[in-house]
Amino acid sequence: MNHVLVAVAIQLLFAPFSWWLGAVFAIGYYLGRETAQAEYRVIQEVYGGKRANMPWWGGFQRRAWNTKSILDWALPSIAVIIVALLALVLK
Repeated sequence: MNHVLVAVAIQLLFAPFSWWLGAVFAIGYYLGRETAQAEYRVIQEVYGGKRANMPWWGGFQRRAWNTKSILDWALPSIAVIIVALLALVLK
């Protein structure tokens, strides 16, 4: 739930310019955050704890992601898209 609130707060920072711009920044923030965590997870689990052993695309491997990390990206993304759509409809 905190991720959703932070994502909407990021979106609100950009609201004077564009709700969609805010949505893009919030989605990008959480995609980057969760990808970094996925990289650390796969480095520990698969590549012997050494970043040098992991290919550049290691953080995008399916085995690097778990249900929690997918939800930690998807739920804030869905929330900011809904807020942007509501702002468009209520305009």
